[in-house]
Amino acid sequence: MLFPITKKYINKKKNYNNTIFFYNWTEYVPQEILNQFTKETGIKIIYSTYDSNESMYTKLKTHKKQSYDLVVPSTYFVSKMKNEGMIQKIKKNKIPNFKNLDPKFLNKSFDINNKYSIPYMWGATAIGVNTNFIDYKQINSWNDLWNPKYYKSISLIDDAKEVFQMSLIKLKLIKDNNINNIYKAFIELKKLMPNVISFNADNPGYPFIEGSVNIGMIWNGSAYIIQKLGIPLKFIWPKEGSIFWMDNFVIPSNAKNVQGALQLINFLLRPDIAAKIVKKIGFSTPNLGARKFLPLEMVNNNILFPNNKIINNGIWQNNNNDNVNKQYEIYFQKLKNL
Repeated sequence: MLFPITKKYINKKKNYNNTIFFYNWTEYVPQEILNQFTKETGIKIIYSTYDSNESMYTKLKTHKKQSYDLVVPSTYFVSKMKNEGMIQKIKKNKIPNFKNLDPKFLNKSFDINNKYSIPYMWGATAIGVNTNFIDYKQINSWNDLWNPKYYKSISLIDDAKEVFQMSLIKLKLIKDNNINNIYKAFIELKKLMPNVISFNADNPGYPFIEGSVNIGMIWNGSAYIIQKLGIPLKFIWPKEGSIFWMDNFVIPSNAKNVQGALQLINFLLRPDIAAKIVKKIGFSTPNLGARKFLPLEMVNNNILFPNNKIINNGIWQNNNNDNVNKQYEIYFQKLKNL
């Protein structure tokens, strides 16, 4: 549920230090974790959600009088927001639990030395198959989604970057990511559209839970949760490589309760808390300390924590200049309007 920032909170400046406005992805922090933070600190959290980086960015860009204290953009949006002055430097000395993060998820190109962002969760996008209806042994490639026998059967994630990266991987053009290749990816995706029945903008696992699709793009965390629900879903790592991403804590430039945001980040990076979140939402954590709080069946699960061979074969979501990113959105809208 989306909780708007209302005048009741905006006008009472004295409450800023006792309230944190947290803007995050849907179902990305369990409510009991937020309640625990409030119980331990006395600080209330007003939690609002979004279903895409684009909608989050637009909200922050156009509603400048409404300030959030903590937001969780994906890799390529961290750089964009940093370059546009939308986020501020983070005082890592105020976050003792930063030490729990795995070094391999730090110091990425979108934010050298993690001056503006702190890793929260990471994951991958690959192929999900309901084995009650589809022989998963026949699926091992992104190319399989283009098979005519899946006419009006496939669900795609409602995200321009992920859908186009899938097509670019298929065309072996991902390492030369430019406007001309985005157009080529668009032409290839037009061939896929007869097979597409839906674009999911909230959680790509829902169509599988509802039974409206039996094959499509899905996040690894969503696949894990679906399996726990008893649905016979097979998560398939495409042989050409999967799409990897990371979501990160950032503090907006106009945040009113910076100290509260730092306190909340530190709380969420506490190993026991990070482990509770993983158990609940099913995504992978960059928190090394959390692993000792997780059952072995999770730590050894190749969906949640893929081996280095799978990771090294994958493509991490990259940061492009604004012109290239704009082309993604333009062609994506054309695709959805076909």
